[in-house]
Amino acid sequence: MTQNIGFMQGRLSPIIDGKIQSFPWETWRAEMEEAKENGFNLMEWTLDQTRLYENPLMTSIGQKEIRNLCKKYGLSIPSLTGDCFMQSPFWKTFEEANRIQLKKDFLSVLLACSELDIKLVIIPLVDNGCLDNLEEENCLVDFLLEQESRINDLGLKIIFESDFEPSRLHRFISRLNPINFGLNYDIGNSAALGFDPIEEFGVIGDRILNVHVKDRSFKGTTVPLGQGDANFSLIFELLKSYNYKGNYILQTARSDQNDHSGVLVSYKKAVEDWLVI
Repeated sequence: MTQNIGFMQGRLSPIIDGKIQSFPWETWRAEMEEAKENGFNLMEWTLDQTRLYENPLMTSIGQKEIRNLCKKYGLSIPSLTGDCFMQSPFWKTFEEANRIQLKKDFLSVLLACSELDIKLVIIPLVDNGCLDNLEEENCLVDFLLEQESRINDLGLKIIFESDFEPSRLHRFISRLNPINFGLNYDIGNSAALGFDPIEEFGVIGDRILNVHVKDRSFKGTTVPLGQGDANFSLIFELLKSYNYKGNYILQTARSDQNDHSGVLVSYKKAVEDWLVI
């Protein structure tokens, strides 16, 4: 039952500069060992734009080390959250040279993921990466359609996390082939936006390929599971009804007592309980 419950990289590491999520430069190796010690065999990599090409994911030496550590600790990395795309979205820049470079960065990330057999690449269309107008949406979609054969050849699926309301999200994802493109469903973000899960699943349920598990209060920030407005029992029931077989990634609230492994294990147990309801 636990084989498809994983965690977002960094959740087993100390908080860095007050950020709830960032690549754990000092502890990424130790975190993989700690994952095994706490019963996790699945992790989602996180990639920032800062020092992008220094990230071990992006270097041949780093990739070799990641493979060795995954083998040593029985860990798989099926997905990547590209915070780098949200931090520096090519679809929002007006400088042509900058846009060209960011597109090259994007393709470099895809190639690196393919080298490590990471199958799902998540583009967060939220916060700084949100699509504010049709021009930005077309810029993103047109580029992805141009690159679709390459994406397919690399064995990847591009999936989107978005703050679009359900009907708009349905219209957006319908522009892209389900063979190569899908959605990441973030439980907490949908709760914070006040979306009705039944309405959401009614229009995009069949495109969900990955789930981020977290809780948020309506119009509020991330809180411990069960303390926000996410209707977990309903959402897990809906996922079951759509025969969802993908992963559940704990992108949960951090411990204010620095007991990061303790809270993460408790959150894993909560997901296990929801899965058997």
